[in-house]
Amino acid sequence: MQKILKGFALAALAAAISGAVQAQDTPKPGGDVIVTYQNDVATLDPAIGYDWQNWSMIKSLFDGLMDYEPGTTNLVPDLAERYEISDDGLTYTFHLRHGVKFHNGREMTAADVKYSLERTVNPKTQSPGAGFFSSIVGFDEASSGATTTLSGISTPDDYTVEITLSAPDATFLHVMALNFASVVPKEAVEKWGPDFGKHPVGTGAFKLKDWALGQHLTFVKNDDYYRQGIPYLDQIDFQIGQDPNVALLRLQRGEVDIAGDGIPPAQFLQFKNDPDFQKLMVVGDQLHTGYVTLNVTMPPLDNLKVRQAINMAINKDRIVRVINGRATPANQPLPPAMPGYDKDYQGYPYDPEKAKALLEEAGFGDGFDTELYVMNTDPQPRIAQAIQQDLSEIGIRAQIKSLAQANVIAAGGEEDQAPMIWSGGMAWIADFPDPSNFWGPILGCEGAVPGGWNWAWYCNEKLDAEADAANAMVKPDQQEARAERWGEIFTTAMDDAPWVPIFNEQRYTVHSARMGGEDALYVDPVHVPVNYDYIWVK
Repeated sequence: MQKILKGFALAALAAAISGAVQAQDTPKPGGDVIVTYQNDVATLDPAIGYDWQNWSMIKSLFDGLMDYEPGTTNLVPDLAERYEISDDGLTYTFHLRHGVKFHNGREMTAADVKYSLERTVNPKTQSPGAGFFSSIVGFDEASSGATTTLSGISTPDDYTVEITLSAPDATFLHVMALNFASVVPKEAVEKWGPDFGKHPVGTGAFKLKDWALGQHLTFVKNDDYYRQGIPYLDQIDFQIGQDPNVALLRLQRGEVDIAGDGIPPAQFLQFKNDPDFQKLMVVGDQLHTGYVTLNVTMPPLDNLKVRQAINMAINKDRIVRVINGRATPANQPLPPAMPGYDKDYQGYPYDPEKAKALLEEAGFGDGFDTELYVMNTDPQPRIAQAIQQDLSEIGIRAQIKSLAQANVIAAGGEEDQAPMIWSGGMAWIADFPDPSNFWGPILGCEGAVPGGWNWAWYCNEKLDAEADAANAMVKPDQQEARAERWGEIFTTAMDDAPWVPIFNEQRYTVHSARMGGEDALYVDPVHVPVNYDYIWVK
């Protein structure tokens, strides 16, 4: 029965591709689409939602002062028509667009921007993103609950917002593009209270029409959206409770337009290698790097040549095959989609013989015993076993410590407990597309503290100073030079080999043949997972 259904689906889809659906390169307005997810949405409150499933939904319901060009990491003004930065880099003046309306019909003003940021910082909101706004003057008082206002935010008139920082911060415009900085109307928040996340009111391209918990959500086009002609779709139906395997079969039959959970691992290679379906699968880079940390404070990993040998001993191509090719080998901490990534950097080559020679030079010609910590959820132990086998080829005998995620994180946060950690399942995904987010928490001195995420315990004060200088480059015309400076910081850090970068995991999305729009919109690096505002029906 399954084979018959699959054959029917193949034939039907092939016919749809070749005949019934006419390829179009020009976006066409109108149409309804169906998107499936296995799990329900936790909340649509932009101050609270913080998972991959609701991130792009929230972005389609709300706007902030800044956003990104569709499918890219290029910052552009959004609700702000333009902005200026003071010469000292401390004051940002945002000039708002006129006539932008909330879904309830009221015009958005500067007071709404101020209220929204203060609401996110207010401890009563319990926003997981409150800390992103710590550079705003008055944050400490507001976040402690001593006051409900941020003294660093002023509104000279209805269309001007001035925000003063306590120190220059080149990431601040990225923070203004996070969902946590979305603008909300005070009256709607007060009306719904804790249930605002179930009754969201924003200025976005879509508005919520209906939500039956555990069953479906329906978004409809916001006819008053300030961007003329956007969105293209009239309606999006999110169907909840769909098993990913069933969702994929329904997509093959033409009953579903986007399988929100992607391709189940068991069907990935079959789907990837089937020419009838290859054109429906979209792949894109994530702001993600999976890596092995080498604790630079624990012998013998405190020896640079040992760390360099480990870098040369691991066959990254083979590890990528373990996860069915759903990644690309990495040679540096920054992922390719991140500004500052150095495409010319070669890193450490896979060279077991050179690795053995380095161990010999370091005084460990007979190898040594060590431990490799790993999260105990598949496929992480299998990846750890591949690393273990590679290390054994050069004489390093690594015992695998497969533990629950919380226990691995706790071990990494203790300076003398975990010699090596495979970060899979916990690997870093950037909160926003700025290289600083890959430094401070996981490679900078600030993260090399008890309970921190710098599990290599690497602290290079000279590079930290370089990082601080890069973060002080706040002017728009400095950003290209700033990205290059960040790239040099990361490649210089690799001279010390505190990590073995293993792979940059890629995101795969599958959609029906009738869907239009650039591939990048379906694997948007910041509108995770899909930029619903700019996709369309052929």
